[in-house]
Amino acid sequence: MPGIDESLLEAMRLPGARGASLVDWISGLALGAVGEAPGGDWEATAAETAELARHVAESGSLAADGTGTAVDPGKAPPVEDLIATTGDAYHLLRFVSTPFDSTVFLHLWLGRDDGNLALARIRLAGMADRLVLG
Repeated sequence: MPGIDESLLEAMRLPGARGASLVDWISGLALGAVGEAPGGDWEATAAETAELARHVAESGSLAADGTGTAVDPGKAPPVEDLIATTGDAYHLLRFVSTPFDSTVFLHLWLGRDDGNLALARIRLAGMADRLVLG
């Protein structure tokens, strides 16, 4: 099973991939990153995307368990992934389920001109399922 570095390198082989990282959405820290960083700074990107992921995972109707109750932070978020689009890129955030606290996500920065969002979602889901953290 692949670790962080192998998974990020696999993500970079996707058509249109500009950069990829694994981020802890509680601390906002990048646990690993490859390729270019949006805005040129992986630390800032990790912190900003972590805010978005944390907001979706911990609050509101997207994080509800069907009864209107927000899910515990220690459980895997019910949201599988998030997609943010810009004029020239997609940002795909894929939550990773782990046996301990499930507070990480894969972030793929994908060019719109040469990227395939559907393929990236499928492949990133597979990477998240196989990823070994430890």
